[in-house]
Order: sequence, then structure tokens, then C-alpha cells
Amino acid sequence: MLQFFLITGVVCIIISGLFIGAWTDGQQQRANFHSESVNHRNFRTKIAFYAGIAGGVSLSIAALIYFFIVD
Repeated sequence: MLQFFLITGVVCIIISGLFIGAWTDGQQQRANFHSESVNHRNFRTKIAFYAGIAGGVSLSIAALIYFFIVD
């Protein structure tokens, strides 16, 4: 169970980073900003936000399982 929440949390954080554009340089970020519509940007931000929240919750559950349930 611990591994499930840990893997789910890491995958969700990676998905969030990909959708928000966290691992791009400044030039690529500017190019993305000027080449997409406002609706597309809002959609990407919404997906990144929900994936980040899911990742944070999953990692928190994994931490609780590790510290309180695993001997």
C-alpha cells in the first residue's frame, strides 16, 4: 500500500510539472505562452493544479503510512 501511494504521488507530481511547464527554460516558456490560447493555458493550469494536489495528498498518505503503520 505504501508503494502504491508513493508511486502515485511521484507520477502525479511529474505530470503536474509537465503540464505547468516547470522543466522548460525561459525561451521555451515565452514561446509556449505566446503560441497558445487563453483557454488552452487555463486547461493546462487546471490539470497541473489537480495533479499537484493529488500528488501531494498521495505523498502525505504515504508518509502517514510509513511513520504510523509500518513498524
